[in-house]
Amino acid sequence: MAGEWAICYIDCMSPTTKKLLEQVESWPQEDQAELIEYAREIEARRTGVYHASPEELAAIDEALGQLARGEVASEEEVEAAFAKFRGS
Repeated sequence: MAGEWAICYIDCMSPTTKKLLEQVESWPQEDQAELIEYAREIEARRTGVYHASPEELAAIDEALGQLARGEVASEEEVEAAFAKFRGS
């Protein structure tokens, strides 16, 4: 059954999409990685399920480790960070 879905997926793809995906093979890795991130966002929107990248999982693990070690920002540091992002 899974093989049938793969065939349908390829056969159901528009000619423009097929052509673009063939062109992607010649793109630099950095551009391919950017396309992967866009595709992840679209897939998450369509399915309601987000699959974190290995880099995101590593960042989450590091953040959890910092919490476990008691490395947390003070209230003032948090406010300063939010002010910076708000542009205030």
